[in-house]
Amino acid sequence: MIRSLLAGAGDLLRGFAMWRTCPGTMALGLVPAAIVALLVLAALVALGATVGDLVTWMTPFADAWDAGWAIALRVAVGAALFGATILLAAVTFTAVTLTVGDPFYERIWRAVEIDEGGEVPDEGPGFWKAAASGAVLVGVGTLNAGLVLLVGFVPVVGSVTAAVLGVVLSGRLLARELTGRAFDARGIDGTERRRMLRGHRARMLGFGVATQLLFMLPGGAVLTMPAAVAGSTMLARRVLAADEASARP
Repeated sequence: MIRSLLAGAGDLLRGFAMWRTCPGTMALGLVPAAIVALLVLAALVALGATVGDLVTWMTPFADAWDAGWAIALRVAVGAALFGATILLAAVTFTAVTLTVGDPFYERIWRAVEIDEGGEVPDEGPGFWKAAASGAVLVGVGTLNAGLVLLVGFVPVVGSVTAAVLGVVLSGRLLARELTGRAFDARGIDGTERRRMLRGHRARMLGFGVATQLLFMLPGGAVLTMPAAVAGSTMLARRVLAADEASARP
């Protein structure tokens, strides 16, 4: 389990190594990431300016409580709201960036596919497939963010649990979305993909959580996005290779 988690994080590190082999292509991936990151950051700043009023609005029942308990509850809810927001921000950033930057990220994907060797699909899934997949990602991310927020209301351990849950859930979503290009380009549908990924869940989680943690650093989302696309392609190729090996007599 631990070894698989670390292997997933290692796939992200190998994605960063692509800067050595094709720096120009990787640099192009910074452009859409930077544009979308500025928009997401503006939304987060706007939320931060109103978070106190929002938490008070969400907990009107605490007005009649002792001041100490009311403050403790609202701090916990604020922390849970932060965790839910980070989760939603991460998946929204990923979905929008992959959609608007599809031509740039297809070049990164293709460079990795060629570098990995073997049969390379003629073309990626394309803009509209990326847009549809991104919409699904945002929808699922919104549901998960709601779950994280509800967990935050649990007494004592709610805020910490919500923060950890937010990172784990967003990591899973990011890994699934980022690896999708390699599967979609080969015409592998969702059912078949789930079957293939069943034995690689820990590695997927390790990759996704490592990506999410770097996304949370200042400027980390922009700098990590090209490497995440490259690393996720490497991860998907390993899953494909393992499935082919297991199917051999």
